[in-house]
Amino acid sequence: MHRLLPLVVLALVAPAAAAPTRPPFTIAETGQGFDTIDAAVQSVRMGTATILIAPGIYHQCTVQAGGVITFKAVTPGSVTFEGTTCEGKAAFVLRGQGSTVDGIVFRGMRVADGNGAGIRTEIGDLTVRNAMFLDSQEGILGGHPSAQKIVIDHSTFAGLGQCDQSTDCAHAIYLANQGSVTITASRFERGTGGHYVKLRVPNVTITDNSFDDTRGNKTNYMIDLPEGATGLIARNTFVQGRAKENWTGFIVVGAEAKTYPSAGLRIAANDARLAPGETRSPAFVADYSRAPLAIGTNRLGAGVRGFETR
Repeated sequence: MHRLLPLVVLALVAPAAAAPTRPPFTIAETGQGFDTIDAAVQSVRMGTATILIAPGIYHQCTVQAGGVITFKAVTPGSVTFEGTTCEGKAAFVLRGQGSTVDGIVFRGMRVADGNGAGIRTEIGDLTVRNAMFLDSQEGILGGHPSAQKIVIDHSTFAGLGQCDQSTDCAHAIYLANQGSVTITASRFERGTGGHYVKLRVPNVTITDNSFDDTRGNKTNYMIDLPEGATGLIARNTFVQGRAKENWTGFIVVGAEAKTYPSAGLRIAANDARLAPGETRSPAFVADYSRAPLAIGTNRLGAGVRGFETR
């Protein structure tokens, strides 16, 4: 007698459809997605928008020609724009009504004229926070004869600057306007030429930052105010390294011109020291303006002279 085996029916199940891939650049206000940062920026036109950027490394750049735009990493530090510049200038060329850059990394920017930057600000107020600028000719560069307000907060600048790739030097930050620049709670380190901060503006606030030049190479001043300025430089820490191109001053005021009044520029509660093995004796403040600066109490390490005027 033959036993009947149970009939097995094999059901063919179609594979589940793959979820659609969401574009990496999304307008927060509308949910509209774009494959490139520039397409997202151009869609804003003269409006106001926040562009949310998904984690990734992007070899892209953009030019903002209008509007008020916030460029925001969905996860701070997970978005890197690397090695690609627009107009031979920067990854982000900004000339809208206003811009905010939040949580983004810029790395490896180089152009023919030696000023390859993460951000080139040309028109409009700018706020930069939680950003990193790494291993480029310049970090943030810009100048416009208007009352721009530029704020840089909780950001890192490392491996920036040059004085041997072009006629003029490049710097970690180099800004010029008729308004103000505020730099707070940020870190500067491992400079590769030029100054860490160079500002041609009438009013500055530089507070609670760290300037670590111990691994710098061919660097110059920590803070250069070549045309003078008023404002506040306070609660910063400075360590000057050994491999300097110009070691004579930590903070230098009015070395090129007296365009802006410097009387009352307050410099107080800072800590300035030399790296181990450094034997030169720079001035903490070198003043060419000959204005009555308001220099308060600063903690100076061995070998650092408090003040000189020229």
